[in-house]
Amino acid sequence: MKQLTGIDASFLYMETPNTYGHVNGLAIYERPSPDFEPFEHVYERFGIMVDHLEPMRRRLVEVPFGLDHPYWIDDPDFDLDYHVRHLGLAPPGAADQLSEQVARIVGRHMDRRRPLWEVYVIEGLADGRWALFSKTHHATIDGASGVIMLKMMTEASPDAEFALEPVAWQGEEVPRDIDLLTSTVQHLAKNPVKAARLQLKVVRQLAEAAGVDSVSGAASQARDAIKSLVTSGDDRSRSAEDSVSIPLTPAPPTPWNASVTPNRRFAMRSVALENVKVLKDATGGTINDVVMAMCAGALREYLLMHDVLPDEPLRAMVPVSIRTGDEEDVWTNRVSGIIAELPTNCEDPVERVALCREAMQAAKRQFELVPAEAMMEGAQLTSPVIAASAIRLVSRLKLADRVNSPVNVVISNVPGPREPLYFAGAKLDAYIPVSTISDGVGLNITVHSYEDRLDIGLISDRELVPDLWDLVDLHVDEIARLFEATGAEWAVAQAPPAMRRGGLGVESRPPRSADVAARLARKQAVTDDPSVGAETPATRKSAASKKKVATKKVAKKKPAKKRASAKKKAAGSKTAAKRSTTTKSSSK
Repeated sequence: MKQLTGIDASFLYMETPNTYGHVNGLAIYERPSPDFEPFEHVYERFGIMVDHLEPMRRRLVEVPFGLDHPYWIDDPDFDLDYHVRHLGLAPPGAADQLSEQVARIVGRHMDRRRPLWEVYVIEGLADGRWALFSKTHHATIDGASGVIMLKMMTEASPDAEFALEPVAWQGEEVPRDIDLLTSTVQHLAKNPVKAARLQLKVVRQLAEAAGVDSVSGAASQARDAIKSLVTSGDDRSRSAEDSVSIPLTPAPPTPWNASVTPNRRFAMRSVALENVKVLKDATGGTINDVVMAMCAGALREYLLMHDVLPDEPLRAMVPVSIRTGDEEDVWTNRVSGIIAELPTNCEDPVERVALCREAMQAAKRQFELVPAEAMMEGAQLTSPVIAASAIRLVSRLKLADRVNSPVNVVISNVPGPREPLYFAGAKLDAYIPVSTISDGVGLNITVHSYEDRLDIGLISDRELVPDLWDLVDLHVDEIARLFEATGAEWAVAQAPPAMRRGGLGVESRPPRSADVAARLARKQAVTDDPSVGAETPATRKSAASKKKVATKKVAKKKPAKKRASAKKKAAGSKTAAKRSTTTKSSSK
């Protein structure tokens, strides 16, 4: 039995009826032979991996009343049939059908009575390939440990033997509630600060509910006294320039910064890594700078198309790994985050790269002022009952519709393997990340590098961003826009083969607007490569001309019904007035 860390447990506390704490990955594999049966190989291999990988066999045990962080135990009733699942797409098996299936799987909570992972073998893809979709709770692994698991389940060559052999393991007995409460009391005794904070919080809430101001005020004073005790003299004497800056103002409003529903939408594309490297050299930045600028440019164009671009730059929360390589337990979260401005208010694409570089450097300097271990210890002091209650209260009151979030979007750039990987002889063609969203931040952009490609996965609320495929297309367009602006030569004319948007040689989803239809027609005219992101420099419009087309031709759409009330409240600002006009026109 092992207790979850504060950071691991926080991904459990974030869950509400409409938000989920799991992260996911969509792997697309070739079929090495016509008679290859993916499900048989997946079932056998994952049965062996359970024997070796602790995260795959451990299940949660909750502490009564949520008084302490939960525990992991080896599941005494493990059922492999529950975790490994098999399904097929209906003809024609297009990419948008696959993404819809992924969105449905993502939009379901995981059963906490079982180990928190599921895998789906998905067949019926139009080009004969097959997909392996993995769904794992963030309380179990982070992005870096997910890459470790990916390497462990695959081989470096098609003829290599799987390295792991079956071994026996035994589940643990589920502990009694009285034993868990006894451990909790011992923990609180060892950590009086945590115990005092919990007690004072409860006392203050009860006093406020009862209208007893004197007790509530006394509790607040005691809380301040505790804070002074746990803050060292060195910390109190730090100068202003040494302090960590946290955004004190809300981020500018966008259509996806609202309360989310239980339903999700997912879209995917790819770009060639060699082309991103060329842009890195042409702009004097890093690969991550180009990725951030790609996202900023795409979001800018999308908001312009909908006539809701704020005057201020957007804000992105960027997850950061705090792994040192010396961790005794790799199967736990070692992740934090920084907040950086996205220069969506800047028209020049090259200047956006420079601004992204400056913003990321400033955010990293702030991040380095707080030691990683201090953040881990801070999470340990979080009271589970208070954290979970606060998040549920925010969801129940729909505060995300009344108060703008401090950030607009989550953007992750996860480095993956550079060498090709194989699963039982089947070559991995693409690995598209599928992350998570939450109330107030209804859009997540995750980029995963693999071999010679960058796979882009966008997930959003189904109602807040109904045209997510258009938005993911704009990310690929931004790469072409950067080549046009820099005058750099393309390294490769097209992205590595994978799945094309609209799907596997089958266009089964009609375009959502005249401008989008024209843009897709131009792409089809210059390439017929079946890829996730077929990029070509030919016949691309500049950013300025695209803005004019978008302003005149694009039908304005209403992201969601629930945005109406939020937009009315913001009607006093110029941006809110535009957003209100967009909502009215799209509702007709």
